[in-house]
Amino acid sequence: MKRFLVAGYGLIAYAIFFATFLYAVGWVSNMFVPRSIDSAPTGSLGQALLVNVLLLGIFAVQHSVMARPAFKRAWTRLVPEPVERSTYVLFSSLALILMFALWQPMGGVIWSVQAPAGTLLLHALAAFGWLLVLVSTFLINHFDLFGLRQVYLYLRGREYTPLPFQTPWLYKHVRHPLYVGWFFAFWATPTMTVAHLLFALATTAYILIAIQLEEHDLVDAHGAAYEEYRRRVPMLVPNMAAAAAPAGELAEVA
Repeated sequence: MKRFLVAGYGLIAYAIFFATFLYAVGWVSNMFVPRSIDSAPTGSLGQALLVNVLLLGIFAVQHSVMARPAFKRAWTRLVPEPVERSTYVLFSSLALILMFALWQPMGGVIWSVQAPAGTLLLHALAAFGWLLVLVSTFLINHFDLFGLRQVYLYLRGREYTPLPFQTPWLYKHVRHPLYVGWFFAFWATPTMTVAHLLFALATTAYILIAIQLEEHDLVDAHGAAYEEYRRRVPMLVPNMAAAAAPAGELAEVA
């Protein structure tokens, strides 16, 4: 019975994540959802700024702290190890849901593209970004990333084994294609409002900091293999000359 409860918990956490992800697409894009990032302002600019910064901070702290190995070791003294990742996914989804519910639109337009071709291009780039995020998760094992593999192995009575270090397809050209997708999704918009700009700037800063923390953990986990990967492959911007060269001829990149 315990195994079925664990599996059910993992499935529920994943379902909440996926619904939250779909809502996020509409929320950032101002489409298909009742209240988006650019809904009509309801309060003062100062109040909106304070609330939004707090919401962004809550998500950043939760998303980063719970991902650190030291926190995981302490956390699994309270939470069963098979559901540790599912719990992380659930808390991340709840932090986003809180943001969607309490976000304060701020008005003001930074830029507005009116030309149909320009609007279509920016929507296409944003859609490309969301798709890139999803594809990147499947390349590195979507089901492990969101806790389903862990609860499935527990259901089958099998011990969890960490995934080996691999660099499939997009990961041969940039170390973090998933984050590249977020940049496209958050910045490619025909109308950039003050609220959207705050969101895009804050998430960009968070991602750049998170990469440093994540890569520190990856070096600890994979040692020289990741150090060599980091030396050869750019962080975010593809180096096409390096990608075309044999592995032994790749230039060092920052």
